[in-house]
Amino acid sequence: MRKLAPGEKAPQFVIFSFDGAGSHEKWQEFMAAAEPTDSRFVGFLTGIYLLASANKEKYQGPGHSAGKASIGFGGEKDEIITEINDLNQAYAAGHEIGTHYNGHFCSDNPPSGATWSAADWESELGQFMSFLTDYKKLNGWGDEVPDLKVTPAAIKGGRTPCLEGALDAMAPAWKKFDLTYDSSLSTKSGISWPVKMQGIWEFEMPYIYSPGFEKMILAMDYNFMCEVAACDQTQDVAAATRPKVRATYDFMYEQAYNGSRAPVLIANHFNKWNGDAYNKPALEFMQDTCGKKDTYCATYQDVIAWMELQDPAVLAKLQGLPAVAAAAG
Repeated sequence: MRKLAPGEKAPQFVIFSFDGAGSHEKWQEFMAAAEPTDSRFVGFLTGIYLLASANKEKYQGPGHSAGKASIGFGGEKDEIITEINDLNQAYAAGHEIGTHYNGHFCSDNPPSGATWSAADWESELGQFMSFLTDYKKLNGWGDEVPDLKVTPAAIKGGRTPCLEGALDAMAPAWKKFDLTYDSSLSTKSGISWPVKMQGIWEFEMPYIYSPGFEKMILAMDYNFMCEVAACDQTQDVAAATRPKVRATYDFMYEQAYNGSRAPVLIANHFNKWNGDAYNKPALEFMQDTCGKKDTYCATYQDVIAWMELQDPAVLAKLQGLPAVAAAAG
C-alpha cells in the first residue's frame, strides 16, 4: 500500500460484503473462492446469531419486548460453535467482520431503524458488542465453547437492516463505539469515491444502471429478487436471473475500471434465494475479477487505509470525479 505517483491511476478496489454472515456453507464457499488471489471480503454479522434460540430473551431491540426479532436467533449450541469457528477462520485469513446489528427490525415491524433515536442505536450497537464478548455468559456456557477472536475493537463499520436509519441518529452511536465507516445510505446515482459524512466514511450503496435488468436499480441481491420474483425467495428463477446479475456486476466493474476507479461494492446476503440466483454469480464474479490487472478485492478497512494514505488533494480530486454506471454505457 502506497501513495499514488503524480498522474497515476488509482487501483480498482472491489468490496464484497454479506449481510448476516450466518451460513457455514457460504462462509466456506467464499473463503475458498477468495484464497487463490489472496482476496478479502466482509461479513456483516447479525449479533443475535451468537445467542441461542432458547436464550433469546437476553436481547431486547429498541421499542420491542425482550426476545423479539424479525429474524431467527442462533439456534442450538452446535450451530453457534460452527458460526464462531467460521468467524475465527475468516478473521484469521484477513477477512473483515462488521455489524449488521441484531433484530433486523424494518418498516414492516415497527419501531424500526428508520425511526430509532441516537439512544436506540447506542442500545442496539451496545448489545451487538456484548454478544461478541459475553456470548458464553449469556448462553450459560463454559470453556467447551471456543473463544471468539473477533473483538469489539475489530468492528469498524456495518450495514443497517433494510438500509434504514437516519444519519443524525446513527452517527453519534457509531462514534461512541469507534466505528469509522458505514455502508447503508444511497443518496445519489452511480458509483463514486466515498466521502465522510459527520466524520464517518460513507460507502454508499450503488444505485446504478443495470444492462441485465435494463433499468436503474439498487445493486443488491434483495433488490434483484424483488425485481424478478416480487420479493418471493422461493421461486426458482436462477436460469434467467444469474446472467442478469452477472451482467450488472461486469458493467459496474468495467465502468469504474475505465472511469473513476471508484470502489465497486458487491453487496449480498449469504443465501440461496430463487435457486441460488444471486450468490452464484457473485462467487463467479469474484473468481473471474479478483486478481485482474490493478484490481484488488479488499475490505472497507483496507480501502479506508489506502484513502487516508493519499495526499488530501489527490483524494479530493478522486472524490470529485463524475459518478460512473449511472446510465447505459
